[in-house]
Amino acid sequence: MTILSTQNLTKKYGKLVALNQLNFEIEKGMVFGLLGPNGSGKTTTLGMLLNVLAPTSGSFEWFEKPPSADSRKKVGAILETPCFYPYMTASQNLKVVAQIKNCSTKNIDPTLKTVGLYERRNDPFKTYSLGMKQRLAIGAALLANPPVLILDEPTNGLDPQGIVEIRELVIEIAKSGKTIIFASHLLDEVQKVCTDFMVLRKGEKLFQGNVKEALSDQRTMEVGAANLENLQSVLSNFKGIKKLEIKAGKCQLTVTPEIQTADISQFLFDHKVVLNHLVEKEGSLEKQFLKILKEQ
Repeated sequence: MTILSTQNLTKKYGKLVALNQLNFEIEKGMVFGLLGPNGSGKTTTLGMLLNVLAPTSGSFEWFEKPPSADSRKKVGAILETPCFYPYMTASQNLKVVAQIKNCSTKNIDPTLKTVGLYERRNDPFKTYSLGMKQRLAIGAALLANPPVLILDEPTNGLDPQGIVEIRELVIEIAKSGKTIIFASHLLDEVQKVCTDFMVLRKGEKLFQGNVKEALSDQRTMEVGAANLENLQSVLSNFKGIKKLEIKAGKCQLTVTPEIQTADISQFLFDHKVVLNHLVEKEGSLEKQFLKILKEQ
């Protein structure tokens, strides 16, 4: 099922074109990364999808239907900085959210457990760290159990521990089957969290695709054995190797997407080659991002 689709979505402020004829689709279950530097149009896009901003032209559909009050209820979102009452506890703040969203307060405790704040549920919001505040904001977005979650720069300003906590939380939420739209300029986080991504620059879409497929050309395997010449000779007969180089006393392999380390290990074992080193190295979304920008 197509969760979201846009048709020539455009936003102008006078002569400034913030977003120019944007077309993309998001399927159910995707963790979709909106990538781009500051000013690329990420927040503008999300603002229009949430009816905070009106498009200058173009249109979009939620759940294969024109946007409506009903479809908006199916989307939980965090835009900008978390905003709660500082002297109220997490539980009290979520009760306010439940009233606004007209949903059951029975969801509060399970939601606090999901975002890892149940033990601190009775502490005032003002005593929370920035990471905890962000997790409570995600909890507020999840409170009505929407099938779609929108996160705009959820790790912005967090320390390394806070970034890891939010990353792990997003991955856990995705496992529950929700579709997640994740806007960020942190390429490493998008690579670790997202299944698919789109690159924006100055309001223009430069690229859209699957993360693993986009990085498949960069994926390598590093293989080592006591007899390097024999290792190289045997590997040269393995189908699925696109490129074989000797670097730093190891065989560096560029392989086709379906090849796994277990396939290499089994092949060499069958040919009586004893390995002392076998490491798979993923590609870098940063390299791919810079390549996309350069090509455009």
